[in-house]
Amino acid sequence: MIAIDNVLVSDKLVSDQFVCDLTKCKGACCVDGDAGAPLNKTELKNIDEVFDKVYPYLNKESKSAIEKQGRYVYDREFGWVTPTIESKICVYGITDNNGIVKCGIEQAYLDGKISWKKPISCHLFPVIVTKSKDGITEYANYEPREDNCKAACALGKKLKVPVYQFLKEPLIRKFGEEFYAALDATATHLKK
Repeated sequence: MIAIDNVLVSDKLVSDQFVCDLTKCKGACCVDGDAGAPLNKTELKNIDEVFDKVYPYLNKESKSAIEKQGRYVYDREFGWVTPTIESKICVYGITDNNGIVKCGIEQAYLDGKISWKKPISCHLFPVIVTKSKDGITEYANYEPREDNCKAACALGKKLKVPVYQFLKEPLIRKFGEEFYAALDATATHLKK
């Protein structure tokens, strides 16, 4: 583990390689899981604020699921999460012409309709961040899905891109520039 301030980072963020290969996995992280995407309390407000601009991107099935379940739901194991359709695809997932599931929230962001990109848990995937029971320490663990992420692991190895470099933007978004600089410096030191 690498300790930076109150964050314990798995060594695998530095030692392993990863680059999403959406043409192979088809956005499986938006479809396959135990629940929807974990949300923090600020993100509940974010969803409420952007919802009207994201809504037009969603299909009828997603809209119907949101009408029944709400914009977010509480899961006993994971806390607040995005709702899913039949415990599968996230209600904010949209499928493009190539059959790739992408985030409707992110598409609204990319189209300049909103200023919030998407939930940080989605942006960071396959890094999963959890907090200690006392809420002081955070753990950043690299947890690619064995089947769904095989292509991304292979592409990362081929391109020689460490997990932390692939996830630079969301790591900075979550922990800040200074954290990322320290992680990068640690990775450089470990390579020697």
